[in-house]
Amino acid sequence: MQKRLHDFFVTGTDTEIGKTLVSAALLRAMQAQGLQTVGMKPIAAGAEMHEGILHNEDVDMLVAAASIKTELSLVCPYLMQTPAAPHIVAELEQVKIELSLIVNSYQQLREQADAVVVEGVGGFCVPLNAQVTTADMAQELALPVILVVGMRLGCINHALLTVEAIVARGLRLAGWVANTVDANMLYPQENINALRERIVAPMLGHIPRLNVPDHEKAEVAASYLDLSQLK
Repeated sequence: MQKRLHDFFVTGTDTEIGKTLVSAALLRAMQAQGLQTVGMKPIAAGAEMHEGILHNEDVDMLVAAASIKTELSLVCPYLMQTPAAPHIVAELEQVKIELSLIVNSYQQLREQADAVVVEGVGGFCVPLNAQVTTADMAQELALPVILVVGMRLGCINHALLTVEAIVARGLRLAGWVANTVDANMLYPQENINALRERIVAPMLGHIPRLNVPDHEKAEVAASYLDLSQLK
């Protein structure tokens, strides 16, 4: 596939550390640059039925943050209900996760928008089935990676191990974002400084805990990002 300047794969140091928030913020920040944007979360678990339609809050946040409205089946090819690890849920719900469908969906989205932000599931090496992991999915998509570091005790080790895994796959780490998970974390700036010294990629921003309504979070989070360093 031809390389594009504004398509990225967003991964994280763990689950529940702000990948969706950062992905949505990236979409809003790129819209501010005049780009048509769309988000993609290829695999989402924990969907609930509302008025006969399955909804997942992460997918809904990406849809709301995008400037392009498109088919939900492209935004999230694998939308599952059980809130657990994807390989477990897929087996329980008899879903066969295939990377070819994910890549095809991404290719269709890139025809509709200037920028596609693809959010991974869980951490970088989460299994999708017995054969493949999220890392395999990232490798198939071959996009530059943006790493979300959940700021809490242990984040330095988690971040550096994830960076090693990304580089080992031959992928380019385009940048990283610090996202405050534990508002009471001791010495957050010192941790950030340690990461900046060790991660050979630009820090794109530090998002604090946001005490704003959910529908405003992506816009507010975008104000903490500096995309001028993305290449």
